[in-house]
Amino acid sequence: MADIKWGIAPIGWRNDDIPSIGADNNLEQLFSDLALAGFDGTEIGGFFPGPDEINKQTQMRQISIAGQWFSSYILRDGIEKASEAFEKHCQFLKAVGAPVAVVSEQTHTIQRSDSANIFTDKYHMNDQEWDQVCAGLNEYGRIAAKYGIKVAYHHHMGTVVQTKEETDRLMANTDPQLVGLLYDTGHIYVSDGDYLSLLKDHLDRVVHVHFKDVRKAQEADSKEKGLTFQGSFMNGMFTVPGDGDLDFKPVYQLLKDNGYKGWIVVEAEQDPKKHDPFEMALTAKNYIDTELLGQPAGKLTHLA
Repeated sequence: MADIKWGIAPIGWRNDDIPSIGADNNLEQLFSDLALAGFDGTEIGGFFPGPDEINKQTQMRQISIAGQWFSSYILRDGIEKASEAFEKHCQFLKAVGAPVAVVSEQTHTIQRSDSANIFTDKYHMNDQEWDQVCAGLNEYGRIAAKYGIKVAYHHHMGTVVQTKEETDRLMANTDPQLVGLLYDTGHIYVSDGDYLSLLKDHLDRVVHVHFKDVRKAQEADSKEKGLTFQGSFMNGMFTVPGDGDLDFKPVYQLLKDNGYKGWIVVEAEQDPKKHDPFEMALTAKNYIDTELLGQPAGKLTHLA
């Protein structure tokens, strides 16, 4: 599918929430690994340098930047101040040729808490807060449009917009021309136990996709232990497609049948000491090639 580009996120090499994880993996290794595995590009990580160096390294390897996470604080800072930060974000994205701003409202998040149970302790917005967030996201969309960038809202475990019900409300109260959806298989599955309904209901809003797999046994163990978000992914709850228990074939088919154009980015928060990031990249790419695209596996295969 020429309209779809396949990426893999840097979080498998170095983790932004826990910077010590993978701290010895550098930018050149990440870029070379993903290019060698056959991916088209990646998203910006917290350890990335400025645009000039990024562009130099990506051009040498003929890969691209898909987008970058933006921690939004519309509730904490107000729309005007949050929008100023977002505009600077868009300027950076334009400089590296990224088409998408991955937005998550981080006020009240528990995803970096060292004590909150990720499965039970999230914050729920009141009506006034909902109105403020939706108005702020529409303003983000107007700013992004000036730079030729799309806003992709990321429903995310532990944040104010996590569940399908919350995502439905966000989509209903934002302008479809200004705010798109980042659809993440792993986050919605762990949140709701169902990863297809959200996609079916909002196919026309999807502007960016994350393929995150789930190890159901580790998910159940993390729930039973009441782990934090970081504790859960360090417990092995997430992995790459082809290594977990989700079936991505119906997801890909829905996207393809609806004429999706854009990036599908493999993403899995894991400890690279336990799960070699290059091997994980090969596992994911071989799954994509053989199971989703019906092509022979690449020249490289994951370790037996």
